[in-house]
Amino acid sequence: MTTSRRHKSKDQALLISVAESIGSTLGAIAAKADAAADAAKEVFSGSEVASTVKRESKKLVRKSKRASGKLKKSKPVRAARRTIRKATKRAAGRRKRAKK
Repeated sequence: MTTSRRHKSKDQALLISVAESIGSTLGAIAAKADAAADAAKEVFSGSEVASTVKRESKKLVRKSKRASGKLKKSKPVRAARRTIRKATKRAAGRRKRAKK
């Protein structure tokens, strides 16, 4: 019976050793992953200047869209569009009649 006890203690020591090496390896991997995540956060967050430029460009785009929307609805622009539409319809009709 004593041999089996010794055998168990050897197995137990081996298991403990394997568990410790697995734990230390996982800890090292976790530390590297954490460091990589911090580095990626720094790179992707950008500087204060970049965020300011991005914010101002968004404001400019909004203003230009608003202005173009107002322009599209203005009376002269609608009249010009109507004229162009009529002219293209007339030209298409002429081409159709010319083919016959």
